[in-house]
Amino acid sequence: MTRQRSFKRLVRIRMEKTGESYAAARAKLLNGDGKSADGVTLTMSDEAIRKRTGRGWEEWFDLLDDWGAAERSHTEIARWITQEQGLDGWSSQSVTVSYERARVGRALGEHADGFSVTASKTVAVPVDRLYEAFVNASRRKRWLPDGKLRVRTSIKPRSARFDWADGATRVAVGFTSKGAGKSQVALEHSRLPSPKEADRMKSYWRERVSTLKDQLEK
Repeated sequence: MTRQRSFKRLVRIRMEKTGESYAAARAKLLNGDGKSADGVTLTMSDEAIRKRTGRGWEEWFDLLDDWGAAERSHTEIARWITQEQGLDGWSSQSVTVSYERARVGRALGEHADGFSVTASKTVAVPVDRLYEAFVNASRRKRWLPDGKLRVRTSIKPRSARFDWADGATRVAVGFTSKGAGKSQVALEHSRLPSPKEADRMKSYWRERVSTLKDQLEK
């Protein structure tokens, strides 16, 4: 029997802030509706997370509840999802962040170790080429000339993790093939110190991944 304890809590938080019915609030969350100002969202739609990980949001929340994630730190949850459930770093962060919004009531983008922002883009090139645009320093400089990324770990062509220039924040990137000649990049910049810095970096990354797309598709 599916309990959906934490997911139901997230739905009710949204209901309280928006006045929506349970069914409407649940549907908005599963559709990945992040346009409202209530601050209660999931990091992606139910369809997208299922396609990426093999499970929908309600299944992930039940799995984490049964494991005891409500009593664990952000780092412990993300590590368990990566090591025990086999997800890449970006996907594990996405699941962890969404779960914490239900269990801990964190603000949008807020983690125990700071704030995070995300950006994604679908590009008309094979996934290997998109991966190399990040991990190859000379290719990366073409679209990220003022940014400094230092590779920590990488799994070709699925994911890569970087230190940012400030030495304190991290960038996790996931790559997904969308068929012949098309792929998607999804990144998260984490450990940002404030909402103001998170807003700045969100705008920065949106601009940079758009530049990346333009250059690769020329």
